[in-house]
Amino acid sequence: MKTFSLIGAAGYVAPRHMAAIKETGNELVAALDSHDCVGVLDRFFPSCSFFTEFERFDRHLERLRTENGKCDYLSICSPNHLHDSHVRFGLRSGLDVICEKPIFVTPWQVDWLLEANSKFENTVNTIFQLRLHPSIVELKSKIEKIDKKFDVELTYVTPRGKWYDVSWKGDEQKSGGIACNIGIHFFDMLSWIFGPKHLNIVHAYEHDMACGYLELVKARVKWFLSINRNHLPNPEEFKPFRSITIDGEEIQFSDGFTDLHTRSYEQILQGNGFGIEDAKESIFTTYEISNSKPIGLKGDYHPFMRKRI
Repeated sequence: MKTFSLIGAAGYVAPRHMAAIKETGNELVAALDSHDCVGVLDRFFPSCSFFTEFERFDRHLERLRTENGKCDYLSICSPNHLHDSHVRFGLRSGLDVICEKPIFVTPWQVDWLLEANSKFENTVNTIFQLRLHPSIVELKSKIEKIDKKFDVELTYVTPRGKWYDVSWKGDEQKSGGIACNIGIHFFDMLSWIFGPKHLNIVHAYEHDMACGYLELVKARVKWFLSINRNHLPNPEEFKPFRSITIDGEEIQFSDGFTDLHTRSYEQILQGNGFGIEDAKESIFTTYEISNSKPIGLKGDYHPFMRKRI
């Protein structure tokens, strides 16, 4: 059994990490969050020590390491802009690190993390759960056997209420913007299946939506991301809408999301996780999107995007 610590226990994604730790037969022994609304711990690890001050959390981990045995892993679910700092903290503390996406927000942070990682024997892994989705794995296998360039359309609308703009997620300096915070898994999935990008064009970019065109080694991709409920096929349902078509054929992958964090942990514990280098392509793509000047929607270039705007 491995022992885990966790930064960001009150966040949206933290329960998935808690469940993954429990379902892989391990123990969460310490958790940190500046907010104390962490009753979710009782569902998984009621004996977990909890801290709202980083310094006391740091002291507790040092005590575990030197006096009372050890702590093996640090899981990071903090706001995006703090990930690289918390990864370095985990490495300095002698812990293997599992970091929620994105492991870094800006391209230059990759060099810092690679340098830090090279100084320690511990591992750094990030969560790219779509790479473990059975339908996506099957699709990648099929694509690899076909020598052609595919036409792909990606639409992802995941509605958010007014709270989103007030939270750190609505602050582009902290979240990396909608392409990074909402779209990172999909951009990683696309480059994993179809190869790295050759061309990256942004047609529209707002705080609640973005769309554009990517040309990858084996795909021409039209993509649309939104947190605006009015872009849903049925705005009254207020639930995520995902659609990927390849050469006009819909790829079904709406099911099978519930246990992907657990699968990610299983692979990481077996030494088969995704590291810093794996994250580079998608982070560079989302950074370019967030920092490009949109060229606008003209003519009939992206009709499926325009009708949703």
